[in-house]
Amino acid sequence: MNEVEQLRAWIDECKPGRMVFFGGAGVSTESGIPDFRSPDGLYSQKYGDVPPEEMISRTYFDRHPEQFFAFYFDRMIACEAQPNRAHLKLAQLEDAGTLSAVITQNIDGLHQKAGSRNVLELHGSVLRNYCMGCGRAFDLDEEIALHEAAADGVPRCPDCGGIAKPDVVLYEEGLDSRVIEASIDAIRRADLLVIAGTSLAVYPAAGLIDYFSGSHLAIVNLAPTPRDRYADLCVAAKVGEVLGY
Repeated sequence: MNEVEQLRAWIDECKPGRMVFFGGAGVSTESGIPDFRSPDGLYSQKYGDVPPEEMISRTYFDRHPEQFFAFYFDRMIACEAQPNRAHLKLAQLEDAGTLSAVITQNIDGLHQKAGSRNVLELHGSVLRNYCMGCGRAFDLDEEIALHEAAADGVPRCPDCGGIAKPDVVLYEEGLDSRVIEASIDAIRRADLLVIAGTSLAVYPAAGLIDYFSGSHLAIVNLAPTPRDRYADLCVAAKVGEVLGY
Protein backbone atom coordinates (compact mmCIF):
# COMPACT_ATOMS: atom_id res chain seq x y z
CA MET A 1 0.00 0.00 0.00
CA ASN A 2 1.53 3.34 -1.05
CA GLU A 3 1.16 6.67 0.78
CA VAL A 4 -1.92 7.81 -1.14
CA GLU A 5 -3.68 4.49 -0.64
CA GLN A 6 -2.82 4.54 3.07
CA LEU A 7 -4.28 8.01 3.55
CA ARG A 8 -7.43 7.10 1.67
CA ALA A 9 -7.78 4.00 3.84
CA TRP A 10 -7.47 6.10 7.00
CA ILE A 11 -10.15 8.46 5.70
CA ASP A 12 -12.50 5.62 4.76
CA GLU A 13 -12.00 3.93 8.15
CA CYS A 14 -12.28 7.11 10.23
CA LYS A 15 -15.04 7.16 12.83
CA PRO A 16 -17.91 9.61 12.22
CA GLY A 17 -17.01 13.18 13.02
CA ARG A 18 -13.41 12.41 13.94
CA MET A 19 -11.59 13.76 10.88
CA VAL A 20 -10.36 17.35 10.60
CA PHE A 21 -8.81 18.94 7.52
CA PHE A 22 -6.34 21.81 7.84
CA GLY A 23 -5.49 23.40 4.48
CA GLY A 24 -3.47 26.21 2.97
CA ALA A 25 -2.93 27.90 -0.37
CA GLY A 26 -1.97 24.64 -2.10
CA VAL A 27 -5.57 23.47 -1.80
CA SER A 28 -6.70 26.20 -4.22
CA THR A 29 -3.84 26.20 -6.73
CA GLU A 30 -5.66 23.56 -8.78
CA SER A 31 -8.49 26.08 -9.06
CA GLY A 32 -6.13 28.57 -10.67
CA ILE A 33 -5.41 30.64 -7.56
CA PRO A 34 -1.65 31.15 -6.99
CA ASP A 35 -0.08 30.27 -3.67
CA PHE A 36 2.32 32.58 -1.85
CA ARG A 37 5.76 31.03 -1.41
CA SER A 38 6.34 28.79 -4.42
CA PRO A 39 8.58 30.01 -7.30
CA ASP A 40 5.45 31.10 -9.18
CA GLY A 41 3.63 32.30 -6.07
CA LEU A 42 2.33 35.72 -5.13
CA TYR A 43 5.44 36.73 -3.19
CA SER A 44 7.66 36.04 -6.22
CA GLN A 45 5.69 38.34 -8.50
CA LYS A 46 6.72 41.88 -9.30
CA TYR A 47 4.24 44.65 -8.57
CA GLY A 48 5.93 48.02 -8.75
CA ASP A 49 8.71 48.72 -6.27
CA VAL A 50 6.93 47.31 -3.20
CA PRO A 51 7.16 43.61 -2.33
CA PRO A 52 3.73 41.94 -2.32
CA GLU A 53 4.29 40.78 1.26
CA GLU A 54 4.57 44.41 2.34
CA MET A 55 1.52 45.44 0.32
CA ILE A 56 -0.75 43.13 2.32
CA SER A 57 0.32 44.53 5.68
CA ARG A 58 -1.93 46.68 7.84
CA THR A 59 0.63 49.48 7.84
CA TYR A 60 0.65 49.62 4.05
CA PHE A 61 -3.16 49.43 3.92
CA ASP A 62 -3.47 52.42 6.26
CA ARG A 63 -0.80 54.52 4.54
CA HIS A 64 -1.47 53.64 0.91
CA PRO A 65 -5.07 52.49 0.44
CA GLU A 66 -5.11 53.28 -3.29
CA GLN A 67 -2.09 51.08 -3.99
CA PHE A 68 -3.33 48.38 -1.64
CA PHE A 69 -6.68 48.06 -3.39
CA ALA A 70 -5.09 48.17 -6.84
CA PHE A 71 -2.97 45.17 -5.86
CA TYR A 72 -5.78 43.46 -3.95
CA PHE A 73 -8.31 43.49 -6.79
CA ASP A 74 -5.70 42.69 -9.42
CA ARG A 75 -3.95 39.78 -7.67
CA MET A 76 -6.08 38.49 -4.79
CA ILE A 77 -9.60 38.34 -6.21
CA ALA A 78 -10.49 35.40 -8.46
CA CYS A 79 -14.20 35.61 -9.14
CA GLU A 80 -14.13 32.93 -11.83
CA ALA A 81 -12.35 30.31 -9.70
CA GLN A 82 -14.31 27.12 -9.06
CA PRO A 83 -13.89 24.41 -6.41
CA ASN A 84 -11.55 21.59 -7.42
CA ARG A 85 -11.51 17.91 -6.54
CA ALA A 86 -10.16 18.55 -3.06
CA HIS A 87 -12.89 21.05 -2.15
CA LEU A 88 -15.60 18.75 -3.50
CA LYS A 89 -14.29 15.66 -1.71
CA LEU A 90 -14.14 17.48 1.61
CA ALA A 91 -17.76 18.61 1.20
CA GLN A 92 -18.73 15.00 0.47
CA LEU A 93 -16.88 13.79 3.58
CA GLU A 94 -18.74 16.34 5.69
CA ASP A 95 -22.07 15.24 4.19
CA ALA A 96 -21.15 11.62 4.96
CA GLY A 97 -20.49 12.54 8.59
CA THR A 98 -16.77 11.71 8.54
CA LEU A 99 -15.34 15.23 8.49
CA SER A 100 -16.16 17.51 11.40
CA ALA A 101 -14.38 20.69 10.29
CA VAL A 102 -12.33 22.36 7.60
CA ILE A 103 -9.73 24.74 8.99
CA THR A 104 -8.36 26.93 6.21
CA GLN A 105 -5.75 29.62 5.77
CA ASN A 106 -7.39 30.54 2.45
CA ILE A 107 -9.61 33.56 1.93
CA ASP A 108 -11.24 32.54 -1.37
CA GLY A 109 -14.48 30.96 -0.08
CA LEU A 110 -14.13 27.90 -2.33
CA HIS A 111 -14.82 25.43 0.48
CA GLN A 112 -18.25 26.98 1.01
CA LYS A 113 -18.81 27.14 -2.74
CA ALA A 114 -18.19 23.38 -2.86
CA GLY A 115 -20.78 22.79 -0.15
CA SER A 116 -18.75 22.65 3.07
CA ARG A 117 -20.58 24.14 6.03
CA ASN A 118 -18.28 24.03 9.06
CA VAL A 119 -15.39 26.08 7.66
CA LEU A 120 -13.09 27.87 10.08
CA GLU A 121 -11.36 30.67 8.18
CA LEU A 122 -8.19 31.60 10.03
CA HIS A 123 -7.37 34.51 7.74
CA GLY A 124 -10.89 35.71 6.94
CA SER A 125 -12.62 35.85 3.56
CA VAL A 126 -12.77 38.10 0.51
CA LEU A 127 -16.51 37.39 0.44
CA ARG A 128 -17.05 39.58 3.50
CA ASN A 129 -16.31 43.30 3.70
CA TYR A 130 -17.24 45.98 6.19
CA CYS A 131 -17.17 49.73 6.52
CA MET A 132 -14.47 50.88 8.91
CA GLY A 133 -16.65 53.85 9.84
CA CYS A 134 -20.16 52.57 10.50
CA GLY A 135 -19.69 48.81 10.22
CA ARG A 136 -22.04 48.27 7.28
CA ALA A 137 -21.43 44.92 5.60
CA PHE A 138 -20.83 44.40 1.87
CA ASP A 139 -20.57 41.19 -0.11
CA LEU A 140 -17.89 40.73 -2.75
CA ASP A 141 -20.04 41.95 -5.65
CA GLU A 142 -20.88 45.12 -3.74
CA GLU A 143 -17.21 45.62 -2.80
CA ILE A 144 -16.17 45.30 -6.45
CA ALA A 145 -18.85 47.77 -7.50
CA LEU A 146 -17.66 50.30 -4.90
CA HIS A 147 -14.08 49.83 -6.10
CA GLU A 148 -15.01 50.35 -9.74
CA ALA A 149 -17.12 53.41 -8.95
CA ALA A 150 -14.39 55.16 -6.96
CA ALA A 151 -12.11 57.55 -8.84
CA ASP A 152 -9.15 56.42 -6.73
CA GLY A 153 -10.20 52.78 -6.61
CA VAL A 154 -10.77 52.82 -2.85
CA PRO A 155 -14.20 51.29 -2.04
CA ARG A 156 -16.10 53.59 0.28
CA CYS A 157 -19.35 53.20 2.17
CA PRO A 158 -22.23 55.10 0.53
CA ASP A 159 -23.66 55.80 4.00
CA CYS A 160 -20.71 57.39 5.80
CA GLY A 161 -17.80 57.48 3.35
CA GLY A 162 -15.65 55.13 5.39
CA ILE A 163 -13.33 52.67 3.66
CA ALA A 164 -14.95 49.29 3.03
CA LYS A 165 -12.20 46.92 4.22
CA PRO A 166 -12.11 43.27 3.20
CA ASP A 167 -12.60 40.93 6.16
CA VAL A 168 -9.16 39.39 5.64
CA VAL A 169 -6.33 39.25 8.14
CA LEU A 170 -3.42 41.39 6.98
CA TYR A 171 0.12 41.13 8.28
CA GLU A 172 0.37 42.87 11.68
CA GLU A 173 -3.27 42.02 12.47
CA GLY A 174 -4.31 39.36 14.95
CA LEU A 175 -6.41 36.31 14.17
CA ASP A 176 -9.99 36.05 15.41
CA SER A 177 -9.82 34.45 18.85
CA ARG A 178 -13.16 32.69 18.34
CA VAL A 179 -11.92 31.00 15.16
CA ILE A 180 -8.69 29.99 16.91
CA GLU A 181 -10.59 28.50 19.84
CA ALA A 182 -12.96 26.58 17.57
CA SER A 183 -10.02 25.27 15.54
CA ILE A 184 -8.18 24.10 18.64
CA ASP A 185 -11.30 22.35 19.90
CA ALA A 186 -11.83 20.57 16.57
CA ILE A 187 -8.19 19.42 16.39
CA ARG A 188 -8.24 18.18 19.97
CA ARG A 189 -11.27 16.00 19.23
CA ALA A 190 -9.90 14.54 15.97
CA ASP A 191 -8.61 11.02 15.43
CA LEU A 192 -7.38 11.87 11.93
CA LEU A 193 -5.83 15.23 11.07
CA VAL A 194 -5.03 15.85 7.40
CA ILE A 195 -2.83 18.87 6.74
CA ALA A 196 -2.59 19.80 3.08
CA GLY A 197 -1.27 22.47 0.76
CA THR A 198 0.55 24.50 3.38
CA SER A 199 4.20 25.16 4.16
CA LEU A 200 3.36 25.31 7.88
CA ALA A 201 5.53 28.42 8.04
CA VAL A 202 2.94 30.98 9.18
CA TYR A 203 2.23 31.29 12.89
CA PRO A 204 0.10 31.15 14.93
CA ALA A 205 -1.84 29.06 12.40
CA ALA A 206 0.90 26.45 12.00
CA GLY A 207 1.08 26.00 15.76
CA LEU A 208 -2.48 24.69 15.89
CA ILE A 209 -1.31 21.19 15.01
CA ASP A 210 0.41 20.99 18.40
CA TYR A 211 -3.03 20.39 19.90
CA PHE A 212 -3.49 17.13 17.99
CA SER A 213 -3.19 13.94 19.98
CA GLY A 214 -5.22 11.55 17.82
CA SER A 215 -4.25 8.41 15.94
CA HIS A 216 -3.08 9.62 12.52
CA LEU A 217 -1.44 12.85 11.34
CA ALA A 218 -0.97 13.10 7.57
CA ILE A 219 0.71 15.92 5.63
CA VAL A 220 0.02 16.34 1.91
CA ASN A 221 2.30 18.93 0.32
CA LEU A 222 4.49 19.12 -2.75
CA ALA A 223 7.46 20.43 -0.75
CA PRO A 224 8.75 19.29 2.66
CA THR A 225 7.47 21.15 5.74
CA PRO A 226 9.12 21.83 9.13
CA ARG A 227 6.60 19.44 10.70
CA ASP A 228 7.12 16.40 8.48
CA ARG A 229 9.05 14.59 11.18
CA TYR A 230 6.01 14.64 13.45
CA ALA A 231 3.65 13.17 10.83
CA ASP A 232 2.62 9.54 10.59
CA LEU A 233 2.43 9.93 6.83
CA CYS A 234 3.81 12.44 4.32
CA VAL A 235 2.48 12.55 0.76
CA ALA A 236 4.37 14.64 -1.82
CA ALA A 237 1.55 15.26 -4.28
CA LYS A 238 -1.13 17.74 -5.29
CA VAL A 239 -4.04 17.82 -2.85
CA GLY A 240 -6.69 17.28 -5.54
CA GLU A 241 -4.90 14.24 -6.87
CA VAL A 242 -4.82 12.66 -3.42
CA LEU A 243 -8.37 13.49 -2.39
CA GLY A 244 -10.00 13.17 -5.81
CA TYR A 245 -11.31 9.65 -5.43
